[in-house]
Amino acid sequence: MCGIAGEIRIDGAFADTAAVARMTETLAPRGPDGSGLYGQGRIAFGHRRLKIIDLSEKAAQPMSDQTLGLTIVFNGCIYNYPELRAELTDAGYDFFSHGDTEVILKAFHKWGEACVERLHGMFAFAIHDRETGDVVLARDRFGIKPLYYAQSAKWIRFASTLPALLKGGDIDTEIDREALHNFMSFHAVVPPPRTILKGVRKLPPATTRRIKADGTVTDRVYWAPPYERRAEDSGLTRNEWRDRVLEALRVAVRRRMVADVPVGVLLSGGVDSSLIVGLLAEEGQKDLMTFSIGFEEANGEKGDEFVYSDLIAKRFATDHHQIFVPSGDLIGSLPDTISAMSEPMVSYDNIGFYLLSREVSKHIKVVQSGQGADEVFGGYHWYPPLAASNDVVGDYARVFFDRSHDKLKTQLEGDWISDTDASLDLVRAHLLGQGAATPVDRALRLDSHVMLVDDPVKRVDNMTMAWGLEARVPFLDHELVELAATIPPEFKLNDQGKGVLKDAARLVVPHEVIDRKKGYFPVPQLKYIQGEYLDLVRDALQSQSARERGLFRQDYLQTLFDDPASHITPLRGSELWQVALLEMWLQSHDI
Repeated sequence: MCGIAGEIRIDGAFADTAAVARMTETLAPRGPDGSGLYGQGRIAFGHRRLKIIDLSEKAAQPMSDQTLGLTIVFNGCIYNYPELRAELTDAGYDFFSHGDTEVILKAFHKWGEACVERLHGMFAFAIHDRETGDVVLARDRFGIKPLYYAQSAKWIRFASTLPALLKGGDIDTEIDREALHNFMSFHAVVPPPRTILKGVRKLPPATTRRIKADGTVTDRVYWAPPYERRAEDSGLTRNEWRDRVLEALRVAVRRRMVADVPVGVLLSGGVDSSLIVGLLAEEGQKDLMTFSIGFEEANGEKGDEFVYSDLIAKRFATDHHQIFVPSGDLIGSLPDTISAMSEPMVSYDNIGFYLLSREVSKHIKVVQSGQGADEVFGGYHWYPPLAASNDVVGDYARVFFDRSHDKLKTQLEGDWISDTDASLDLVRAHLLGQGAATPVDRALRLDSHVMLVDDPVKRVDNMTMAWGLEARVPFLDHELVELAATIPPEFKLNDQGKGVLKDAARLVVPHEVIDRKKGYFPVPQLKYIQGEYLDLVRDALQSQSARERGLFRQDYLQTLFDDPASHITPLRGSELWQVALLEMWLQSHDI
């Protein structure tokens, strides 16, 4: 796992290697093990390396193959690279390294942009073709690896993080009003191509982009699984679906053990991470490192789930590390957590993942994590009511949106209100698109391919990579997701959600972690803001820069200051934390 950056000149001038060097240096936490810079006329690439596969310098990047005339910078991991390497060797290609980066390079030469369809893994890469002058950008199917870009009349730049692009200079940092609407209404999810800043965009998942020398851009979406039933699957029983899911998950977990360093697990104690641990134990993994985190209680709400993570650690005899964070450490780490965000993200999980990753990185470089299971297998509370929905757009918005367009008008200053209900329009377009059979299928597709990408997946990438830790997510194995998309919704909605996955889990892990109330990374201090936390957010929102920015109405902010605990969103988030987080993120990056 790494960080990548680059500049592509479209005005015929030489690329600004100094700007690329600044961007690359900003990415140092993502790749603490090495750095490289490539400049060739109008192209400059930068790379920061985290050594996971092929630890030698032969796998250093930017990587060029002079015979093929190709240069690549790549962030991610290709789990089936040994199989692809064997196929390419049979086709006559010679290799000078032993890692996955060179495999992408050769695969691109043989199959062109279509090579991405053969890749099992997570990736964002840029390839420069010396003969044509074209640059091709690509992002994996779920956007597990980020890829931001900016464009002027002279250049196109890209980077693994938004702050890295800012260090390149000459970026329009005005707030994007539609993105602000998404942030405030669509539970802080700002889908591509937008970001909160007008001058920065992001390549959508499952997309390749070809950039010609004159700046002409052509995009291709290479993956969009149907959420529909297959005739050949009619009549499959609950147990038959269970067995198919369990086998596909076994394969997904096994794939993500590919590494030249040890691989551990972030163990929350929930069914998803517990199942990963159990499957790794089945694979014969010994001395598997597992890690859990907990926080102090607040307002009587418990701040850890150690009872469940301890149970799993004991059952499978893992090398378990339990990390407890006192309140003083929590508030002291908030500024660095916010600075590590590529975009403002309100989930309390961010601080949990940030501090957990800090401790995990002292022991190990790669972990598996359970993100994606809820979106793929129907684990959220809003799915069951949608089974009988006659208005999937309205019913989804009522349970997921933080506020309506009309309510937002009473909270934002007038200049910042989007002309239309941008979030509802966006959700409607996704929900009503072709290729989903039922209202539940429509919601699962939206959450898996839009919400998941720009909330849980981005959160895990940002917080783990802040400490040079690679996180792998087996529940987002694309073949597993393709299978899950065909499963009739009723099998997913069993047992208060994730029924088919729970059925599979019962064959592997203790029932105590399955038959319990759904858990999260609980950080109650950020939900019930009081004391020093209230002072922190009030200072940010009443600062001179916040007043000059003028995003929020002062009467709305005063209402939140007076009684923070009474203003909780439908998804149990603090309205005060949401608005304060945005302002603190903007300040942390001098915007």
